[in-house]
Amino acid sequence: MKKLDSFDIPAGDEDDLLAQPTRRRLFALLGELRRAASTDELAGRLGIHPNGARAHLQRMRAAGLVERRRVVLRRGRPRDEWSISPTARPRGARPEAYRSLASWLARSVPATPGRLREVEAAGREIGRELAARSSGSAERALVDTLAAQGFQPLIDHAADGRVRCRLRNCPYRDSVRANQPVVCTLHRGITRGLLDALAPDAVLAAFVPHDPDAAGCEIEIDGLVPPP
Repeated sequence: MKKLDSFDIPAGDEDDLLAQPTRRRLFALLGELRRAASTDELAGRLGIHPNGARAHLQRMRAAGLVERRRVVLRRGRPRDEWSISPTARPRGARPEAYRSLASWLARSVPATPGRLREVEAAGREIGRELAARSSGSAERALVDTLAAQGFQPLIDHAADGRVRCRLRNCPYRDSVRANQPVVCTLHRGITRGLLDALAPDAVLAAFVPHDPDAAGCEIEIDGLVPPP
């Protein structure tokens, strides 16, 4: 089976919740999927019984690592879907996403100012790919994708209808320190690509990077319809 390492989860002691192998695999799988997934899907992918998966997910939810939402289906009983919590701190550490970032940067050309357009275009394509894995409303899918990458997004709906998103963690901070224009331009492209697929009528009105150690980068979107 492919190793699940979308989140770099540092080694911890036996008292840590993710020291338990099944919970560690569930958390890593949600990071790899970058979207919400049902109990049955997660259990099936890991080859475990849904009741066992549910018990582990409930413990992870109580610890603030994952979120649960009830999805009403047209037929049959409602089902639970799980996603990584925007405030998740696996083993008490801020989330990292170096492996994902490395693969994306490998598809980008180290850019001079005149070539940043190429970097953003590459990011935009990646954003569309990520959006294809998402589910739910456009806003929910956007938050799920950002949370799965470790950005710890916080959404605010302004009175003027604009959606503001503050990113409370920078999982790419080491790479940003090395070359902020390239990495932040790539991330802006990814955000635009997500909107291309999730909300074609929405407009990325602002994308304001901040110091990667302090985080707090700001995304502002016009025309993103909030979930019902």
